[in-house]
Amino acid sequence: MKITKDKLSRRFRGPLVRRFRHKQWYYYLYPSYWHALLHQHRHADTSTLYFAACPNQGAGIGHQMANWMAGWHFAQYFGLKFAHMPFAPAGKWDVFLGFGLGEVTVRQLVKQQHYQVRRLPMFDADNTLEVQRIRQIISSYAGRRVVLLAEQDQFLRNLPLVSEHVQQKFFAAPIRTTEHVSYDSHNFNIAVHVRRGDILADPTNPNLRMRYLANDYYLRVLRQVTQRLHTARPVHIWLFSQGKPADFAEFNEFSNLHFCLDMSDTQSFLHFVYADLLITSKSSFSYKPALICRGYKVSPANFWHDYPQSEKWLLADDEGHLAEEQLCKLDNIE
Repeated sequence: MKITKDKLSRRFRGPLVRRFRHKQWYYYLYPSYWHALLHQHRHADTSTLYFAACPNQGAGIGHQMANWMAGWHFAQYFGLKFAHMPFAPAGKWDVFLGFGLGEVTVRQLVKQQHYQVRRLPMFDADNTLEVQRIRQIISSYAGRRVVLLAEQDQFLRNLPLVSEHVQQKFFAAPIRTTEHVSYDSHNFNIAVHVRRGDILADPTNPNLRMRYLANDYYLRVLRQVTQRLHTARPVHIWLFSQGKPADFAEFNEFSNLHFCLDMSDTQSFLHFVYADLLITSKSSFSYKPALICRGYKVSPANFWHDYPQSEKWLLADDEGHLAEEQLCKLDNIE
């Protein structure tokens, strides 16, 4: 396998940032911060500047989307223009999601307009001092052709701030006109994402264990939801996971159950978006389409990103129990 400069950078930057992120001298590791210290009196015109975030090339699409969404949000937050960076594998998800349409790419800026890329330190958006330092860096490059690149995996907890923009891009993507889903619109279609695969690789790994929800969790959620629904449409349940039907034998108590255990990632994502009700896991892979989905969503309350304040979003505890104030949101479904 060819080792590129970018791959080497990704391999070493992550551990470096994690190790030194909270040291007092962390910001001094970045040439962009030194530039801010040495150029504190530049004019305030930042119209030439762009902000970008690189989707983590070694991560799944949910993680990569979080990177992209953080980049778009912080571009607006700092009053800068946004520059697109493609997802991996190249082209597949950009076309599917509609991301990059109508946007200039970092590559175009560098190759065609002779922009320079300057990396920003990791920062906490809720930390006034750290945000002030980022603003100082931005100001120091005012009037220059510079793309300010967020540190890899720059975190944004409140991703719902970007959900409307992501919805617009997704539904406007040209590929939408050629797609097909297995649902019958005469039915009430419930999609369930049971995360397995990667989180079963090492049961002793706390980072993986925190993402695991047992089959019993989904069964409790489904029982409460189906008992509360009063729709005249037949209810069909579509279970998306990895494995074989025998791994989910408990779910056979439900009628009209469909196992989707070998569906492609893009098709699964598409079915999540178009579900009448989506039951997500502790996974960015179902959380991101839930932000796009216009139907109802049921999600684990204990998660690392925020949920929208919405009458169509229900939260369950880690055992799969839904409080009455959550279940009553389903009473208006016809």
